[in-house]
Amino acid sequence: MEWLIKPLTHETNGGQLTPREIVAELDKYIVGQEEAKRSVAVALRNRWRRQQIPEELRDEIAPKNIIMIGPTGVGKTEIARRLAKLAQSPFLKIEATKFTEVGYVGRDVESMVRDLMELAVSMVKAEERDKVKAKAQEAVEERLLDLLLPTREGAAEGEGDATREKLRDMLRAGKMEERFVDLEVAQRATPVVEIFSSAGLEELDFNFKEMLGNLLPGRTKQRRVKVAEAREILYQEESQRLIDMDRVLEEARRKVEQNGIIFLDEIDKIAGRDHSRGPDVSREGVQRDLLPIVEGTTVTTKYGMVRTDHVLFIASGAFHMSKPSDLIPEMQGRFPIRVELQSLGAAEFERILTEPENALIKQYRALMATEGITLNFTPDAVQEIAALATSVNERTENIGARRLATIMEKLLEEISFQAPDMKEQEIAINSNYVRERLANLIEDEDLSRYIL
Repeated sequence: MEWLIKPLTHETNGGQLTPREIVAELDKYIVGQEEAKRSVAVALRNRWRRQQIPEELRDEIAPKNIIMIGPTGVGKTEIARRLAKLAQSPFLKIEATKFTEVGYVGRDVESMVRDLMELAVSMVKAEERDKVKAKAQEAVEERLLDLLLPTREGAAEGEGDATREKLRDMLRAGKMEERFVDLEVAQRATPVVEIFSSAGLEELDFNFKEMLGNLLPGRTKQRRVKVAEAREILYQEESQRLIDMDRVLEEARRKVEQNGIIFLDEIDKIAGRDHSRGPDVSREGVQRDLLPIVEGTTVTTKYGMVRTDHVLFIASGAFHMSKPSDLIPEMQGRFPIRVELQSLGAAEFERILTEPENALIKQYRALMATEGITLNFTPDAVQEIAALATSVNERTENIGARRLATIMEKLLEEISFQAPDMKEQEIAINSNYVRERLANLIEDEDLSRYIL
């Protein structure tokens, strides 16, 4: 039973990387923005450093929260998302504008911690499910054999073993996938209670449906399903049975409290005081509600109490209409690191189109390859696309690298539409093709405002 009591690991791969290695990993997906990458790399490394020092001092070291300042589409969210993936940390991206001051209709700020805890529980459950996968699959195989070859009452011990082994071989060879079996599945008696959650009711500290559901007796129902579907149902049941949920919740809480990252987008929208437009649900009030969470408090979740003292907060905003100094002083003090991200031009767009591991051109080549179409982008085509994106950004609204997705979609619209009816072939995308498809559209400023 060693596999069942193996302790959960407390190490994360990202924390063991040096800042230089973290920046190198971020470079695979994000072009430029060296200053921002260095700041988040140091913040991540500091979390690992904190775990190495004596416990009495460890709790005294607060995370150095970051504000990333820059226009839309320059990589703020992508940096935070990739950082969390690198660190294998629970990561939540949320818009600050979703929250309202206590007393108003809307979401309260503590809901972000509950959401982060839910994500952590799912993350740890997935990790634990992988650990018990082999054991669960063995149990599933035995249960499937029981369904395919039920034991007859009064049968002698060992009778039917040869048939069972023959069935096992067929099952492993995939020859029984289409066979139907009768499977008993748990049917939770759902109480006729529905909670409408549009006005903050989803933030109740307990779940009525779960509470009442546990009071009512569980029932099972018979279902006739194919072996392939039965295998999935039984795997979920067996893996759930093998996972120790108490340890999962304990590890999830530890991950949130020690490694959690919350990305607060559009924080500049709650910073303005003098230029509010339309209904303004007390921006400063939202900041005051956020303050205890950022400073460190205890939040009640359905999995127990969660402390936020060491959660890393990364805030971002364009700060066109306001500036970080418009935040209340206490909030400013809790975000000691300020980093400005630069606007992107044609040179950066060329690199974004081709260099990252998830580059747009690589994505479109892969999509079209499914239809047997090979797209070949010439260097002058990439330059032309980058130049056109820069031109549209300058003349209309600057939405950064997001403009490239719009232009690429318009550029390849005809090929995408006709691809299923075309024979397998190579298509060269050069600068002439780009100009032919997009030049007139971009020259007409009124039209490009609507389409690009």
